[in-house]
Amino acid sequence: MAREIFTEEHEAFRDMVRAFIAKECAPHHEQWEKDGIVSREVWLAAGRAGLLGIDMPEEHGGGGNDDYRYYVVFNEELAKAGIHGPGWAVHNDINGGYLRQLANDEQKRRWFPGYCSGEIITAIAMTEPAAGSDLQGIKTTALRDGDDYVLNGSKTFISNGILADLVIVVAKTDPEAGARGVSLLVVERGMPGFERGRNLDKIGMHAQDTAELFFDNVRVPAANLLGDEGMGFIYLMQNLARERLSIGATALAAAEDAFEKTVEYCRTRTAFGRPIGKFQNTRFVLAEIKTELTVARSFTDKCILADTTHSLTPEDAAMLKWWNTELLKRTVDRCLQLFGGYGYMTEYPIAKAYQDVRIQTIFGGTTEIMKEIIGRSLDL
Repeated sequence: MAREIFTEEHEAFRDMVRAFIAKECAPHHEQWEKDGIVSREVWLAAGRAGLLGIDMPEEHGGGGNDDYRYYVVFNEELAKAGIHGPGWAVHNDINGGYLRQLANDEQKRRWFPGYCSGEIITAIAMTEPAAGSDLQGIKTTALRDGDDYVLNGSKTFISNGILADLVIVVAKTDPEAGARGVSLLVVERGMPGFERGRNLDKIGMHAQDTAELFFDNVRVPAANLLGDEGMGFIYLMQNLARERLSIGATALAAAEDAFEKTVEYCRTRTAFGRPIGKFQNTRFVLAEIKTELTVARSFTDKCILADTTHSLTPEDAAMLKWWNTELLKRTVDRCLQLFGGYGYMTEYPIAKAYQDVRIQTIFGGTTEIMKEIIGRSLDL
């Protein structure tokens, strides 16, 4: 049943996304899992389908539609299909926001057409080996030298890190200025001194390339400064709410899908001569999950609508990210239990989901950091 927050146009877009996933993603995802990376061709296919840069200006190849609900639909359908390899949410939901808001006219002409066509894949490099949630603790520096910044440091756990052609790097342009000394620089593939480390071996989400990045005296032209120097930390704070909305909304869609698959399994799997759904314990577990998902759906859709009017608060985004990712983890664990031994077999989607969802409470800000953000808003 269609949700009230979506129009007929959104639902028509959903049908198109489902067809795209069935044709371009589902037949290849198992191979991507083995390879630890997706093909660049699927990025080009997404570009041809108009799924990249929906909110980018039409004159640069984008869709010209600043309605985040289209990205929500895209992300929900990927989650329901178990397609996590292509890092489109990083490209669209996160990097797109920085680029659309901060790029100057010359940068737009240089980067946006390839961004929208899938020829240019993007990543954002915040996390470092010794600085994760504490972004003020980063060590990477970019010191001005004539018409360039000289970039030195390393980043880790970077989604799209192997495939990326453009990397938005968070670096200190004034190491003595604290948060006011942080800037965003766009590093391009092939710049001397920019090296990629290994494609990291993760517990789950094996099809998505996640890499270490190294910068050794990389000369980044000042023309690749994104926004104003020293404003990077403020830009990060302004855009993190959208990132957390993206993670939270996608997590709920994945939890709902796990629940639906489990209900169907409980209708058909028999034990002691009857479907396991007939047992009280099974019904009670499913009733608990259904209730939690229903409550979460109400708050999630409220947050999605708030984003469309640019009124989503950092506190609500933190609550959504915390609650929905923890709910996803809890839901998949309980659903797997109802599958019994089959739930432990990787050919069953619930087993793959169990591996893939564990990262959700960590990336984009851990649950603990989300609680800290909410707690600070209470003026205690």
